[in-house]
Amino acid sequence: MFSHVLTFCFLLVSLPSIGQTGLLPGDTAKAGQTEPAWPEDSLGRRSPRGTVQGFIKAVAEDNYAKAALYLRFDPALKKEQDREKLARSLRRLLDQKGNLFPYSLISNESTGYKDDNLGPNLDRVGTATVNNEQFDLILENTEDADGAPVWLFSSETIQRVPLLTDQAPAAPLISRVSPDFVKENKWGGVPIGHWLAMLILIIAAYLLSWSLTKLVLFLIPMFWVRARVEPTSGILKAFSLPIQLYLAIWLFVFASEQAGISIIVRQRFSNLTVIVGLIAILLLLWQLLDFSTRFFEKRLARYGNQAGVSAVLFLRRAAKAALIFLGVILILGTFGVNVTTGIAALGIGGIALALGAQKTVENFVGSVTLIADQPVRVGDFCKVGDTVGTIEQIGMRSTRIRTLDRTIVTIPNGDFASQKIENFAHRDRFWFHPTFKLRFETTPDQIRFLLVELRSILYAHPKVSPDPARIRFVEIGADSLNLEVFAYVTAIDFDQFLEVQEDLYLRLMDVIAASGTGFAFPSQTVYLAKDPGVSKEKAEEKSEQVRKWREAGDMHIPKFPVDTISHLKDTIPYPPEGSSSAGNMPKHN
Repeated sequence: MFSHVLTFCFLLVSLPSIGQTGLLPGDTAKAGQTEPAWPEDSLGRRSPRGTVQGFIKAVAEDNYAKAALYLRFDPALKKEQDREKLARSLRRLLDQKGNLFPYSLISNESTGYKDDNLGPNLDRVGTATVNNEQFDLILENTEDADGAPVWLFSSETIQRVPLLTDQAPAAPLISRVSPDFVKENKWGGVPIGHWLAMLILIIAAYLLSWSLTKLVLFLIPMFWVRARVEPTSGILKAFSLPIQLYLAIWLFVFASEQAGISIIVRQRFSNLTVIVGLIAILLLLWQLLDFSTRFFEKRLARYGNQAGVSAVLFLRRAAKAALIFLGVILILGTFGVNVTTGIAALGIGGIALALGAQKTVENFVGSVTLIADQPVRVGDFCKVGDTVGTIEQIGMRSTRIRTLDRTIVTIPNGDFASQKIENFAHRDRFWFHPTFKLRFETTPDQIRFLLVELRSILYAHPKVSPDPARIRFVEIGADSLNLEVFAYVTAIDFDQFLEVQEDLYLRLMDVIAASGTGFAFPSQTVYLAKDPGVSKEKAEEKSEQVRKWREAGDMHIPKFPVDTISHLKDTIPYPPEGSSSAGNMPKHN
């Protein structure tokens, strides 16, 4: 009973190696390794699986002389051993107190399993119980006259079988309850009653497991409050059917052993138990995948993340397709189909498909990037490359933008994620940065007036952030005197910013008009006047001053002396005389 549970655990451990090598648990030969071309053994004993199958077939035909050829006898006791009697005893032991692993979990290679910690020439194929003591059924690798491998039940295993030969064990339960006509009629070397009993046990095990599962699912919410709500209730439902199937297998195997069903019949159903176990495991993964993705899909839809919903749908379909593909491979391998060639062909086809679908994969990766980083969301106003507009949809292949012209621009997500993205939707403040160009006739005092009054408006306006808010005289241009405004407007969206900006423009224009100046136009002014020439008096005056500097050695060219620089430092009053900030400037020592 417990050995079957162990075999299922072994199958689960073997799953990673199946994905990496394309081989099933029974196919342990390494890729590229070739075995010697041994001649065929007429009894099929070149592998552990062949030996077990041959022994079961021989005892089903009641050919115990042939069945004895699958046993290895101790040469020292060769004359004292009745081979046919030992083969019959081994069959009786397996019928009543033993079991064999399913064929799909027994190695089909001439080398057997090399990583089972039993040595290179030994393989475990089942268990048996003698005098309430359980032991392993071991096959041993021997050689024939040609040096070819021949797997036989080991002599140590056979030595424990004769313990039952002198005992007359009680008839199994199936023999005691079966009518005489089903005992006398046989099919496949076994009374028909055994086959009918297996069918009845399958139905009974499933009904019992269904009842127990429903009862447990009914009782759990009564004692565990969290089991009544999501996500706990969904997880419990996901586990219900797989556990029901696995429990049915366990009950079926246990009942068939306790009822004394012939090992011949049980081995016929052995691969069925593995297949149902695989289906239960894959179904559990399927249910958990379906529940978890739907749970996240609802949460993303609640927050309006349509791109996330699309990604979850795509990933769910891909994962389900992978589960189906894995399930088909494992089930075909259980039936003995060599899937290595098919996997290799699919691998080559997958490479060709990947090359052909390179853009599709690139767009999918771009979609994942957009969902993970979230540089934009649906409804955001942004600029992507040269396209400006509002994001309308983020799909698995492309993103749609509604432009200012009300057209739709579709950008593949691979290109979208690689472009420069400027998102205007998440601005906390809007930059107000005009430059006022004043006429050249504007006097310095008029500029001083404007600097004070315009700055006052920025500080006084409730929608303008005072830090920073400045207006500076920045440039004497070719045709204007330029005042630069630098401020940030607090607004919830671009429409409100336009309202505030409009108000600021009007107020600032009023101040400029009140100052007596105006805005400059791009123009050129031509002055027609008589040239007064150069002032000879002033030129002679300055020449005399330079001469005196030379005679005194006091002409500070090319540079000023350090003491002169120190003497001149801070001699110009700043801020200018009359400025309200004149008394607030720090003194420099």
